[in-house]
Amino acid sequence: MGGPMSDDEFVRVVGEHLDLVYNLARRLARTRPQAEDLVQETYLRALRGWRRQPPDDARAWLATICLNIARAGWRRDAGRPTEVLDPYAGASVVSGHDTAAEAISGTIRDQVHQALWQLPAVQREAITLMDLCGFTAAEVAAMTGAPRGTILARVHRGHKRLAALLEQQGVTPGDA
Repeated sequence: MGGPMSDDEFVRVVGEHLDLVYNLARRLARTRPQAEDLVQETYLRALRGWRRQPPDDARAWLATICLNIARAGWRRDAGRPTEVLDPYAGASVVSGHDTAAEAISGTIRDQVHQALWQLPAVQREAITLMDLCGFTAAEVAAMTGAPRGTILARVHRGHKRLAALLEQQGVTPGDA
């Protein structure tokens, strides 16, 4: 992108990637409020970095910032006791407008999210970045600093482990 750009240009460029950053944060954080905090911190750090030197690839740059903030949180929380989450916390009653398929889809999505959190962090982030955010193995390698082959191995092993975890929960590949 070149030299310094205005704050308006920042808003335009990074605004194009808000959905990506939120979806990534939602998968890197355990709860929706944590994901929202992660998005806010990502954009604060991005603005600071933007003023120094705008990136060539805003999409990958924002994802890398989000990933790095999430990793720092994981390291910070590693020694803390794990909070037991109520599976029904924040759940809403299915309204008359929701179909059974939508309710089942939401339940399966929650099961996949919980299963993802049972994977090692390196597998979870590789799957999240490639499968859920659409980055290539080469892009994920550049973001994480791991070789491309390592990223592909993490995704492969993560898929196998994720399938086993979901099978234990009674979710078949066709459901997810």
